[in-house]
Amino acid sequence: MKYVVTLGLLLLANWLLWSGHFESPFLIGLGVLSCLGCLFLGVRMQIIDEEGAPAQLGIRPFTHYAPWLIKEIAVSNWEVAKIVMSPRMPLKRNLILVNAKQQTPLGRVIYANSITLTPGTVSVEMLGDKVRVHALSLKEAADEMSSDMSDRVCRLEGSRPSSDESRKDV
Repeated sequence: MKYVVTLGLLLLANWLLWSGHFESPFLIGLGVLSCLGCLFLGVRMQIIDEEGAPAQLGIRPFTHYAPWLIKEIAVSNWEVAKIVMSPRMPLKRNLILVNAKQQTPLGRVIYANSITLTPGTVSVEMLGDKVRVHALSLKEAADEMSSDMSDRVCRLEGSRPSSDESRKDV
């Protein structure tokens, strides 16, 4: 039940944020009805669980992880723009196998999605506790696959990051 309530509140907050309609009771009522309809369908399909509405993570994803990830996306975007705009275009495309140190499937998915959100890298495949990543350049991949992102996701899910090596070339 806590996942349904959490998802309902998030849907409603998201609708209010993106619609910008705070003055019309009719439009707010339609927004509430659409959120309730989505919740009804989710409950009926039995897809609202700890992965769909991760209430166990609390507010930490929004206060600690999201601001850091936005900064990393901006920095990485700048690096990719420099590579693409360079007349020599110093591309060294490669596939890297990265250890996902997270303890839960949700943590590994957050880690793989964070890699994909960062420009210049794409998570291609999840192989148990490893993630195959395609990168535009070896330097970019080495920076991206530093254990900082993995450690932050581990702290986000509440597990202790392990100290093993986090990447190797495939």
